[in-house]
Amino acid sequence: MRTPANLYGSILKPIHKALTLRTVATATDTPTPPRLLPIIKQEHREIHAHSHRILHSASPDEQTRYQNLFTWELARHVIGEELVVYPAIAAHVKNGFKVVSRNRAEHHAIKEQLKVFQGLPSTDPRFAAALEELMGDLTPHMQREESEDFVALEEALSEGESEEIARVLDRTKAFVPSRSHPLAPVDPPFHTVAGLLTAPLDMIADLFRKWPHSRDEGGKVRQRTDLR
Repeated sequence: MRTPANLYGSILKPIHKALTLRTVATATDTPTPPRLLPIIKQEHREIHAHSHRILHSASPDEQTRYQNLFTWELARHVIGEELVVYPAIAAHVKNGFKVVSRNRAEHHAIKEQLKVFQGLPSTDPRFAAALEELMGDLTPHMQREESEDFVALEEALSEGESEEIARVLDRTKAFVPSRSHPLAPVDPPFHTVAGLLTAPLDMIADLFRKWPHSRDEGGKVRQRTDLR
């Protein structure tokens, strides 16, 4: 009988590689693994960049492509935080359980908004307003994470612990759903089980979605397949 790890390696990982997109951070000269907070900040910047691209584009096709990328990034980011980062906050930060409870409540509202936005065609009159409303709640949530919650976690962790949590977060995001499912359970281990069941379905559906384009060395437009 295949274990979840073997199942991922033989079936889910090839599907995931065939469809996943993300902005790859520029490599640095240092071989030191990144700590958690810089990783979170980078993900926040990418999410904001995608929303800006959507809201300032005059092309419905481009908006659809970046809508899919925005959803893919944000859905995985939110669940990754809930599965990996929030337990660490609860364990290491003063009043951590209170911090986590507040953030989970905010996440639920964000997932509800993302569920609405991800289902809207770019030509729908509600499209831009739905994204603006989502970002209106998401932006202060991210700002507080960067300036308070995750700073407190970094201060409580050693460098090695922070780097390990960052690695676990990156690995975990390969297994989680790439669309918003606000009705899915949020408490371990049920969240993990739900994610393992839902993620393959999202990955297969992603194969048929439109994604942003990039240009090859000859200047020819092609669909992006930045794999990770």
